[in-house]
Amino acid sequence: MHKVPRVPLINDFYHQYLIDQKTTTFIRSVSKHYTLGTLERLAHHSARVTRRAAVLAVGLIGGYESNATLGRALCDMDRGVRMIADSNIRLLWTRWGTSSQRRRLNAIVRMNAAQRHHEAVRLATQLIAAVEELPETWHQRAVAHFNLGNFELAIDDCRQALERNPYHFVAAATIGQAQLRLGDRRAALDSFRWAMRLNPGLETARVQVQHLERTLNNPQ
Repeated sequence: MHKVPRVPLINDFYHQYLIDQKTTTFIRSVSKHYTLGTLERLAHHSARVTRRAAVLAVGLIGGYESNATLGRALCDMDRGVRMIADSNIRLLWTRWGTSSQRRRLNAIVRMNAAQRHHEAVRLATQLIAAVEELPETWHQRAVAHFNLGNFELAIDDCRQALERNPYHFVAAATIGQAQLRLGDRRAALDSFRWAMRLNPGLETARVQVQHLERTLNNPQ
């Protein structure tokens, strides 16, 4: 007689979260019953609902050390898992370093959001001088450089970000956008394909790949 596989308790927490959308309750329930290591293992569970629940929990509870878990989840066979990983990994990228370093990084993010790109470059350069290992600082400086029209500098900084965080699909796509601005469409196509290998659900990269493949194969 076959035993029925036990459904992980996290599934119940996830279903309740889908009903009430109470993030704090979900985090509290999960944290009471699971370690981060167990959640990362559940992110590879055979049941898609369990993977969705685990990836959501890792994104809410985990720090940058869970980057690889969410990075791999971007290529999950289930679209729901991929979408949850996409939204949460971006938050994870700002959780690297000490609390002081995170505050400084968040200030750079705010400067870019406010289109104060010169200030973002200045703050990012200062933080990079203090700690080179933080991938998102390089990417945020790349964003600032891109918006200032410094496309080659943006590419250089994105490559630094990807060297430190090989799952940074946004940096790969930013390289593609910068290469387009520089008129190198073939290099841009390679970069957008790179971004899609990291995150197959990245629609902006998919559109660019389709457009570039069509135009490069059928030049007017």
